[in-house]
Amino acid sequence: MFDLAALGAHIQRLRTDRGLSLRSLADACGVSVGMLSAVERGEKAATIVVLDRIAGGLGVPLDRLVAGHPDTSVIVRRAADQDTVDEPGGWRRTVLTPVVPGVNFEWVRSELPPGCDAGEFPAYAPGSHIFIAVDEGTVRLTIGDRVVDLDAGDSLYFSPDTVHGYANPGPVPTRYAVAALIMRPRVAGLARARSRRP
Repeated sequence: MFDLAALGAHIQRLRTDRGLSLRSLADACGVSVGMLSAVERGEKAATIVVLDRIAGGLGVPLDRLVAGHPDTSVIVRRAADQDTVDEPGGWRRTVLTPVVPGVNFEWVRSELPPGCDAGEFPAYAPGSHIFIAVDEGTVRLTIGDRVVDLDAGDSLYFSPDTVHGYANPGPVPTRYAVAALIMRPRVAGLARARSRRP
């Protein structure tokens, strides 16, 4: 017998880690939004057929979807399993961290081509933390009404409880890493039309 709440939370984490809405995952796996939502909330026990469809929509094997997590002391995420997202304007993000149940920490490698503005991110809930380290080029970080330029070798910490944004104002590509501990939920009313991460 599955722990429905734990299974639902696991499915939701996999979905949000991939930047998928309920609707987009439902469309990808052929399961209704209502059913998918109920499964994520732990309110319905999905059949193995439905779980297999959800696993397919998430791009994970069925056994990984339904397996428990008896030992999370060591979790390996191979390079081939890292999620890389190419955004408009040439901005590229690669999520380096494994998914650890109950841990809202992410380590993301980002690359911005010359002149690229990645846009604004909404404020996160109080208690969130972001660290940035620049490997190459220049990152222009906007935090509320404050603007800070970081060059190769520079690092910065900030509390992301306000709107913030990343841009490359320079003539060469920039590459930087973001380590983020994000508390949930995000502050209401500030989310962009599509949920995004740093």
